[in-house]
Amino acid sequence: MNPRIFAAALSAVTVVALTGCSTSNPLNDNNAGSNTTESIVVGSQDYYSNEIIAETYVQALEAAGYSVERQLRIGQREAYLPEIEAGEIDLFPEYTGPALQHWEPETTARLADAVYAELHEAVPENLRVLDQSPATDQDAYVVTREFADRWDLTTIADLAKVTEPLTLGGNSEGETRPNGPRGLKDKYGVEVNFTPVEDGGGPLTVKALKDNAVQLAIIYTADPSIQKNDLVVLEDPEGLFLASNVVPLASGDVDEKAAEIIDRISDAMTAAELVALNARSADEKLPAATIAKDWLTAKSLI
Repeated sequence: MNPRIFAAALSAVTVVALTGCSTSNPLNDNNAGSNTTESIVVGSQDYYSNEIIAETYVQALEAAGYSVERQLRIGQREAYLPEIEAGEIDLFPEYTGPALQHWEPETTARLADAVYAELHEAVPENLRVLDQSPATDQDAYVVTREFADRWDLTTIADLAKVTEPLTLGGNSEGETRPNGPRGLKDKYGVEVNFTPVEDGGGPLTVKALKDNAVQLAIIYTADPSIQKNDLVVLEDPEGLFLASNVVPLASGDVDEKAAEIIDRISDAMTAAELVALNARSADEKLPAATIAKDWLTAKSLI
């Protein structure tokens, strides 16, 4: 046979064989990332709660066949946002309010939906925000269960029903902050005294609440002490505190299938569940990877 004809025939056979292989092995939900040549780089703050969330992203993507690189516990916002903006990190669990204030310092948005809508417009062109989660990690007014039940408290506005003197406990600088006594008066018409408790919503603050030395305190909504001590977070319909829902920041390297995986995680993670995840870290001293795997498995997300 003419060598050129033979070569052409061999080439044709090869093309047919390769085509046959490709049609017999389509991508499916279980190997969505199998053709991805570059890893998705997932980062987190140097904060155990944020690391747990990032681990859920990593493990869910890996279970779907994506190649993932961890860059966890890399610091606070001043350290990691420049890396995200530069495209060095592809996926990061952020918080809506603080992220918006980074890009729009003069924003007046306070409530969750308004903050999320503005954040969509504020991120740089090479980034996008995925679905925000019901889970939050923000300052909030907290009371004991006993106090909430006695006065039928659900929201901050309900404090107006309390007929005995109210004292707010917190770090001394909180007395003059917009979400301190002045904010309570302006937003809700509620007057409170103030007493300093200098541990940033930690054990001393919780003890002051339980001892009734103070009736309200500012504690992060994802703090495990809320669950452990059966404290009640008062809803904030007027936006005294800036909304801070968990929200993933994603680069263009996060394709639509990966985004769907992360959105399912965001949808499944409630505020109460994030507190419970954090409690496993604080109380059981478990690593973030173990906590994330157990939660993903329980939610049938991997």
